Amino acid sequence: MKVLCLLVGWALLLVLCWPLAFLVLLLFPFVWLLTLPFRLLAVLVEAAFALVRAILLLPARLLGGGSRRAG
Repeated sequence: MKVLCLLVGWALLLVLCWPLAFLVLLLFPFVWLLTLPFRLLAVLVEAAFALVRAILLLPARLLGGGSRRAG
C-alpha cells in the first residue's frame, strides 16, 4: 500500500511539475544512502532493548511465568 501511494504521488508530481519529479528520481538513491546509517543505528538500538528486556524477564521465565501463552 505504501509503494502504491508513493507511485501515485510521483505520477501526480510528474503531471504537475515534471522537472521536480525527475529531480526526485535522481536524488532518491543519495537520500537512501544518507539515511542508511540511521537505519542501522535503529536496528542496533532495538536489539539492545530486546537484550535488556530478555535479561530482565529471565527470572520470570525460569520460574515458569512464560509457560502460559496468550491465544
